[in-house]
This record gives sequence, structure tokens and C-alpha cells, in this order.
Amino acid sequence: MAAAPVRQRPGPGGTRAQLPPCYYEGYLEKRGPKEQAPRRLWTSLCGNALYFFNNSKDTHYVEKMDLSGFVSLKDDCSRDRNLEAARLILRMKDGETRITTPNLESRELWKGFLYSVIDLNVPSNLTLLPGQLQMLKEVVDKERSRRRNRTPTRAPPSPLSVPLVGEIPPCFRPVSRTEAEVLLERHPDCGNMLLRPGRDGSSLAVTTRQDLNGSVFRHYRVTQRDQGGYVIDVENPIPCATLHDVINALVEKTAGTLQPFLLEEPYEENITYVSANDENGEMILHTAPTSPLPKPPVLPPKQVGADRWPSSPPPRSPAPDRRLLTSSVPASPTNPMRRLILSPSPLAHSLNEELKMKLEKRRASQD
Repeated sequence: MAAAPVRQRPGPGGTRAQLPPCYYEGYLEKRGPKEQAPRRLWTSLCGNALYFFNNSKDTHYVEKMDLSGFVSLKDDCSRDRNLEAARLILRMKDGETRITTPNLESRELWKGFLYSVIDLNVPSNLTLLPGQLQMLKEVVDKERSRRRNRTPTRAPPSPLSVPLVGEIPPCFRPVSRTEAEVLLERHPDCGNMLLRPGRDGSSLAVTTRQDLNGSVFRHYRVTQRDQGGYVIDVENPIPCATLHDVINALVEKTAGTLQPFLLEEPYEENITYVSANDENGEMILHTAPTSPLPKPPVLPPKQVGADRWPSSPPPRSPAPDRRLLTSSVPASPTNPMRRLILSPSPLAHSLNEELKMKLEKRRASQD
């Protein structure tokens, strides 16, 4: 039987009517960490918790699983007696719960709804249809609005109200004690020690995690001194000048066993966007093309002074000095160079004679 999305069964009254809004529900086989055999229960994802009922018409749930202690969710590839069934391993802070869904499609949907309410973000690594992705987006918006509008019985102090002095270490996380434990257990390769705000809002704390037949968590209070600096409140208090010194002191005291928690947040590898299908109006998730953008044309280098007149004219070669030509030649009648320079050529002589005759004729005609 396929699960039904975003459908509430309020019933005539009782516990079900007091639950948060239901985002997804259906029959699942569940076996908790202390259960010997699986049980087939009607499961409702209401708010940030799973509620289990004996059947779909019950108004009182028999078990509740708060997802705030979520650690991981992965597929279980072991075979089931029902060949169409698909399995999941839901790991929480207090142990593992094995879940069997009716088929592969139902498993993907459950994973999508669980990740959406846990991370408040639509998962991008699941095989889902565009309409199902749009449904998850609506769930994320509703859950964000529900958490923003709910009124807690006791408002915890804001992590950002902690007065931090000096440079903040990169292992600082504005999370609660439980969230710090979940982070350290979910990402063991990123370090095992983080700095966080204290519960009272006026101090800090260091949360550590180590493996000893399971996870072992420790929490250390860090307070500011009136005269400046910080102190690690242990049996023999450890004074530190800065928050960086607090982290370095714990690393040195444990001979490097404790290492700062440095989580590298993943980034998307492709650009995606959502648009409506022109035919049926459904929202579709598109991936932008990955081809490189065309390079802009490269302009030729601008020539200096090409668009204006030169500031000074180019130098000219000096005119030859006629005196140099004549004076440099020795005054010898037998020198051929002197004959070349001083003696007129025959052609010049004939031209001079012809010009002289014309001038004499013009004078004679004028007389």
C-alpha cells in the first residue's frame, strides 16, 4: 500500500488531533534497536517527528521518534522475503532503526520527506519526479513556518548573545549541546572537538567526542575572566589568553587526540533553476548548461601617440655644407675630384650657350 503525502487523519479527538501538521504517512515495518522482530505500523511524519500507530484509524500513537537526534539515513541492500520491498537504516543518537517500505519508489519518497524536515532543504540526490520535488518544497516551507511561529515553553538563550572577545576559532558553532553531539557523530572525519555557546548564554563550552565501544561525549565549560582572557573550568582551571589558546590547550593536554572540528560545507556543482512546463504547468527542475562562456574579443594594444601629432618633428639630417665639399679637396689641378666638382659638364656648357643665344636674340628684337 503506497503512502499518502500531506494528508491528516485528525479523528474524533485524542492525541492525533494535537500533533503537528502531517506531511507524509503510510504503513512501514519498523524494528528499533531494542526490538527482536519488526512491527507493521501506520507511520505519520508530523512536524519533526515520526509517530507510530497500530493502524490508520487509531487516534493515540504507540511510539514517537523525535528526529532532532538524527545521525544518518542510508539504504539497506539486504534482501527481504517480499522481493518488491525496500529497506532503510535510520540511525539516531540512541541507536539504529531498520525500516522496510513497500517498494523502491516509497523508499525514495520517505527519504525525501525525512531529509526535508531534518535539513529544511529539498534533497537533490534522490530519484524523484518534478511534482514530488515541488511537494517537498512545500513541506520545507510549512515546517520552517511552523518552527518560526511556535512558542516554546522556555525560550533558550540565543547563541549569538554570547560576548565573544577576540578572533573566533573556526571550530566555533552556534549550536546546542545535543546538536553539537549530532554534528560530531555525523562527521567523525572532520574533527572531534567544537566550541559552542553555553546553556546559560553567558559562557562557552567545548564538546568532544571519542570512540570507546561507542560514542563518548564530554563537555567543558569555558568562562571569561574579568581581567581579560578565558579559563577552562576543570578541577585545575586552565587560564587562556584567547579562544584559540583554549582550543590549543585541549589539543596539547590530550597529545593531539582532540582535534578542532572543521566542517567543509558542500557546494553545488551545477546551476539549477525551477520553471513551469508550458504543456501541463508542472514545475520542473532544470540544469543550466555547463559549456564555458565565450571569451570577450581581445582589443589590440593602444599605440601611444597614434591619435595625436608628435610633440616634436623628427630630426632631419643636416644639409651638407658646400664649403666642406670644396675646401676638403686639395687645390691641385691634377686632382680628379677637383675637376669633378669645379669643371662644368659638356651638357651644362651647351645649355648655357643656348640660353645665352636666346637672350641676345630677345635683346636684339627689343632694340
